[in-house]
Amino acid sequence: MHITKTFEYAAPPARVFAMLADPAFQARKCEATHPIRHSESVTPKGDQTELVTRRVVATDSFPDFAKSMIGAQIAITETIMWSRASVDGSRTGTISLGIGDAPIRMTGTIRMAPSAVGTRIDIDGDLKAKVPLIGSRIEKAAAPSIVDAIDTEHEVGQAWLAG
Repeated sequence: MHITKTFEYAAPPARVFAMLADPAFQARKCEATHPIRHSESVTPKGDQTELVTRRVVATDSFPDFAKSMIGAQIAITETIMWSRASVDGSRTGTISLGIGDAPIRMTGTIRMAPSAVGTRIDIDGDLKAKVPLIGSRIEKAAAPSIVDAIDTEHEVGQAWLAG
């Protein structure tokens, strides 16, 4: 299942990236999704910056068929590898979302660029559930939660930038 999302921040790319690369922001975005527990790391890797968040979430709101396969909770690991900034502050990156030991994964690209508002971020990913017969049902069930998490991160980011 293809997932795309675009949003903007009223701040220049350098300020938005400084926010994203702040472990305190990463913690706040995790907390906003009400996990059982979470961890976050920001690691420079040469010209790149790796952001990793891990959340353990309850599966209470998951469809019954998914809960029976997953259990009462599941670990979600999000990894974003950002490139260095170009002259105008834009960056590109890769995004990977792993969902526990389940054969469900989202991979894609992320782009940050200057916009009339300040900064535009575009996420373009493919969610795949490699489960025979019900893979597409799992993808359809998981996609809204992923989009909600992206929306939550945007809301937390707007509040963060507003001070």
